[in-house]
Order: sequence, then structure tokens, then C-alpha cells
Amino acid sequence: MPEQLDQQLDTLNRISALIVDFFVNYSFQVIGAVLIMAAGFLVARAVSRALLRAQERRQVDVTLRQFIASTVRVLIIALFAVVALAKLGISIAPLVAAVGGVALGAGVALQGPVSNYGAGLSIILTRMFKVGDTIEVLNCAGVVSEISLATTRLKAEDGEDIIIPNKQIVGEVHRNSYGSRIVEGRIGVAYSADPRRAAELIRHQLQTIAQVAATPAPQVGIEAFQETAIALSYRYWVPSGVYFETRHTVNEAIFSALTAAGVDILPQREVHLVQAG
Repeated sequence: MPEQLDQQLDTLNRISALIVDFFVNYSFQVIGAVLIMAAGFLVARAVSRALLRAQERRQVDVTLRQFIASTVRVLIIALFAVVALAKLGISIAPLVAAVGGVALGAGVALQGPVSNYGAGLSIILTRMFKVGDTIEVLNCAGVVSEISLATTRLKAEDGEDIIIPNKQIVGEVHRNSYGSRIVEGRIGVAYSADPRRAAELIRHQLQTIAQVAATPAPQVGIEAFQETAIALSYRYWVPSGVYFETRHTVNEAIFSALTAAGVDILPQREVHLVQAG
């Protein structure tokens, strides 16, 4: 027992000696590295906030200015980290090589997410669209509520969140109607009716509904002469948040106006004759 106690005491003495020796030899380096990193975080935060304010004064898009500020902040912290490691006497060359190898392996394993990040960077830098715009892509439509490096989030009229991976947007045809959406409709009237009077009735109904935009002005006219009916088409703009509500209101108003005026509404049918060989 006395021998075991002596061995334990000897071990504790060696450990305490190593700790004391470490702090004597490296305390200033450790303190200096900690101070350098603290200064790095403070400088990065100050520069990031200054960049945000400067871009806000220049009315830079909110997504782009947040991306620039965040990127600059990360770069500043990385530079101070390199200086702190040098202060501790740690060579960064092996660390850079290790990080490069890990990044290469991760890039191969995570091709999907990485491609999303690249597409997100393209969307942010080229400003294909911005927060508040109304876009339609891949049969999904809504108001852009958030753009990140990985995904774009849309808010649909019924409150649903539509999250689209950015790689699905870049390279696809998408429509950007900004704060509004265009509505297109068609109705058939009998050949015995006056199509110009019917078009005027439709135009009047569009002008009386508050949600229909006055600019650009609604468009109404004869689209085609079909076998059973004259096809009248109409187009108008509405705020994105009330697209379906306004469309239903307009269709009901047009139907009521035409039937009240005695205009016969007929189904539209196209007949194709195929001659047998």
C-alpha cells in the first residue's frame, strides 16, 4: 500500500510539473491566440454590420447583402484563425492539405447538396429573382419568401410553404411576374350573339372588381371562331396573394353579367376531320 501511494503521488507530481511547465513556456502564446480570435470575432461582426448598413443605403437586395456580409465575416474569422495558429507555433500547411482532402471526399459524396449550393450562389449573384417576387417553376407558383444557398422557399396563396432545391430552378424555364400574377380565361358565346357586346360586358366586370389591376389594363377580345361558338378570351393581373379568390369572383361575375344580358354561353368544341387513306 505505501508503495502504491508513493507511485500515485509521483504520477501526480509529474503531471503537475508538466502542467506548470506548459503554462510557463506557452501561456503567453495561448493567451495571445485567444486574444487574436476574440479580436477576429469582434472585427468580423463590426465589418459585417457596416457592410449591411452600406448595402441597405444603396438598396441592395436583402438576400444578396446578407450573403455578402456573411461571406466577408467568415473570411475575416478564417484569417484571424490562421494568425492564431501561427501564434501557437502550429504549421497550417498540413491542416490545409487535410482540409483539402476532406473537402474533395465530401464533394464527391455530396454532389446533390453541393450542386444546390452552386445553383443557390448563381441565383443570388445573378439576381434571377428576389424576395417578394412571384415566380412559377416546375408547376409550382408562389411568392418568394426566402432564398438560401440550398433551397428557395415560396409562400402559396393558401399559406403552404413550397421548398424547391435550387438545382431544380437553375436551368429550368421559370416565370417571374414580380408582385402579381396574370389570369387568363376563355368563354364561348353563340354566333347569334354580338361578340363585341359580350366583350364589353366582360371588360366592364373586370373594371368593377377591386382586386383586378388597372395597370396593365385588362385585355378582352375575340380569340377564335370555332364550330359551335365564338371564343372570347380575357387576361388581367391580380396580386399574388388573392389569385384564386379573384379568379373565382371574376368568373362568377362574368357568368352572371352574360346570362342577365341574354347572351348564350356555349361549350367550345373543335372538330378534326381525318380522311382515311
